[in-house]
Amino acid sequence: MVFDLIATSTMGLEAVLSRELDALGYENKIIGTGQVLFRGDASAICRANLWLRTAGRVLLQLGSFKATDFDQLFEQTRSLEWEEWLPADAMFPVGGRSRKSKLSSVPACQRTVKKAIVEKLTSAHGTSELPETGASFAVEVRLVDDRAQLLIDTSGAGLHKRGYRPLRGDAPLRETLAAGLVLLSFWKPGRPFIDPFCGSGTIPIEAALIGRNLAPGRHRTFAAEAWPRCAAPLWEAARREALALAKGEFEETLIGQDISEEALSQARYHAQLAGVADDIHFQRRDFGELSSKRQYGSLVTNPPYAHKLGTDREVTALYRTMPDVLRRLPTWSHGILTAYRGFEQLVGQDADRRRKLYNSRIECTYYQFHGPRQPKQGEEAGEKRRVQQAFGGISEKAAAQATIFGNRLAKRARHLRRWPTRRGISCYRLYDRDIPEVPLVVDRYGDYLHISEYERPHEHTPAEHGDWLDFMARTAGEVLEIPRDQIFFKKRMRQRGTRQHEQVAEKKKIVTVQEGGLEFQVNLSDYIDTGLFLDHRTTRAMVRDAAREKRFLNLFGYTGAFTVYAIDGGATETTTVDLSQTYLDWTARNLALNGMQGPRQRMIRSDAMGFLESLPDDACFDLAVVDPPTFSNSKKVESFWEVQRDHAALLNQVLTRMSPGGILFFSTNFRRFQLDEEALSGVTIREISRQTVPEDFRNKRIHRCWRIIREAG
Repeated sequence: MVFDLIATSTMGLEAVLSRELDALGYENKIIGTGQVLFRGDASAICRANLWLRTAGRVLLQLGSFKATDFDQLFEQTRSLEWEEWLPADAMFPVGGRSRKSKLSSVPACQRTVKKAIVEKLTSAHGTSELPETGASFAVEVRLVDDRAQLLIDTSGAGLHKRGYRPLRGDAPLRETLAAGLVLLSFWKPGRPFIDPFCGSGTIPIEAALIGRNLAPGRHRTFAAEAWPRCAAPLWEAARREALALAKGEFEETLIGQDISEEALSQARYHAQLAGVADDIHFQRRDFGELSSKRQYGSLVTNPPYAHKLGTDREVTALYRTMPDVLRRLPTWSHGILTAYRGFEQLVGQDADRRRKLYNSRIECTYYQFHGPRQPKQGEEAGEKRRVQQAFGGISEKAAAQATIFGNRLAKRARHLRRWPTRRGISCYRLYDRDIPEVPLVVDRYGDYLHISEYERPHEHTPAEHGDWLDFMARTAGEVLEIPRDQIFFKKRMRQRGTRQHEQVAEKKKIVTVQEGGLEFQVNLSDYIDTGLFLDHRTTRAMVRDAAREKRFLNLFGYTGAFTVYAIDGGATETTTVDLSQTYLDWTARNLALNGMQGPRQRMIRSDAMGFLESLPDDACFDLAVVDPPTFSNSKKVESFWEVQRDHAALLNQVLTRMSPGGILFFSTNFRRFQLDEEALSGVTIREISRQTVPEDFRNKRIHRCWRIIREAG
């Protein structure tokens, strides 16, 4: 005898559940949100409960009918064959729900259905009492659009309770939803699989159960096991079938990663309970370290949401890193479930598919980014076909740009091959946005390259742009015969009120370079600027030429390069001022490199105006360099600095401390800068920008520089 059964699911997984029922051999159809109707005998109840991975419950539908008043609900309910399923001692609590129906009072509907069942059972079983001491038959009346469904729950506890997850981590993902994510992905047994935010392990465990064809309900019990119509032999037969269909361990171990060792400990325990501990390798790893040499794999994950874990700022920062991380897996496909609104805007590209799902009551979207098709067996590896990466990729246009860029670098390198040696320098500019389509700056520091990208609009997604930058760096390395690990890349953003020497990493790649017979430490990895402004090479030489027997002031000292030159030129004493202790320590190291330490080399931590105002009345300098940032809003001072607004007041303060005939070199990188000469009195001013930009700089507006002399008297 066959009867109607309904498998429920979370909204959005109905089609997946339908395919599962097809695989079990049951014809079915989706009859509404979260409901798939199929027909089967008593064995279907057993098999569906054991095997369905995305179903929330398996319900027996005793009837479905129109009901617009309580009499109609009562009579139709009483007419159903309840006695075929419920014995005289059955315990049958009645639940209910109503939506868009005239019978909107759920408690009243429950009472009506309960009364109708009682009348039917007492009559059918020939008894006046129903003790309800036997097996449980949870009845539910559902009313939607004035249509009633009378259902009995065959599952008991929800089917997401597989029995392998007694420990609950933060923001747990339901097992049924995890299985749905895997079944919606392109993953198949034998392909690589990674969940980089695995938490307590639910997604990789469900993938392992799918890959091994292990029935998810094989270790638990169900409400219908106590029903007379679903006798023990039926369940035994269903479990024997599940055991026979189980597969052995598969070759490709699944990977679960997380930053939390506590979560990973839970995941390993859960995998052991699920019987798949040998199929999954759990490892502690930060998402930023994600990589794999495997090809054509699937990444399926449920990263943290701002309102569940961390803060909005932390989660936003994490999501912004995704394109750069996921492009390391060029042949993979990616499925990402998140409740974070604007996710596609953060990663900079639209998903190939998106599906609305619910994780418990949290509305989420499953974003799927499709990788390239895996070559079929026998397909020639050299066969030309377009490879569409999920994240990143190099276009034909980018390849052409790399060729032009490489040719330009090679030409510049040939032109400058003897030039550095003749000038006693080991660091110089090779390329300065020479080609508009490749807006990079390439500086050589001995055997290293330092490449900067200037912020600009482009058509790439963030991941494509990351691949483009890597391609250009690789091209530069190949042309100049410099290994990739000796190439350092920085993204130079347009300044918006912050200090110009931002820290971007903590790798501490420090090398010593030569310039003008002197040595300097540069940090190639950790700051936007390396610690030696190459465009001031000529200005530094001018300072050295003017420094003999002079008292020298380096007001925005940075790493002290001007101070080293002044001492080498014979300055009698030097004062280096900077607000950052990091740069003062760096200055001290540069002085030590050149054997220039001593009591006449003062280093003072202070802001410029504060230092000048604190000087004693008899303090005086003969030579000064003022090379301020365009903007600075350091927390160490009350007001922010703006070079166009504040330069005249600062220069006047310096000039009052200069001796008659004293020389002040003033420089700025602000392109729209206008020197307020009228505000500076008693001085001779000459712009020397053309003379101070070194010949290896194609950009002759890299800075502007003035030589200001305080007049006598």
